[in-house]
Amino acid sequence: MEDMLNFEGETGPYVQYTHARACSILRNAPSPVTDHIQGLTDEGSWEIVKLLAAFPNIIQNAYEYLDPSLIAKYLIDVSQAFNSYYAHTKVLTEDEQLHSRLALVYATTVVLKEGLRLLGIHAPEEM
Repeated sequence: MEDMLNFEGETGPYVQYTHARACSILRNAPSPVTDHIQGLTDEGSWEIVKLLAAFPNIIQNAYEYLDPSLIAKYLIDVSQAFNSYYAHTKVLTEDEQLHSRLALVYATTVVLKEGLRLLGIHAPEEM
């Protein structure tokens, strides 16, 4: 039971916590979130962009192979990439890339929330 409720590692609460953390960033944003991710050239950003772009294929494969664990593993990968990005990037720094970073965070929350929903798991905005 302790392993299942752990906020670290490959667990549901880890993904939920990542979603809540990303929502917290958006709540603290100094400006509104846009939907344009442009100008982000760091490796961490592009790792997340590539993962988020794979979401439709992950859903399709999970459906075709009747294997929801594909979605669960994917959400872990997205969470790990986002947490690594967050650890190395000051997302809320007011500069020319702020809107793009916020859009990336928002896109991450959308994918995590929908992936958790597909698995029947609530995506809290606060923890």
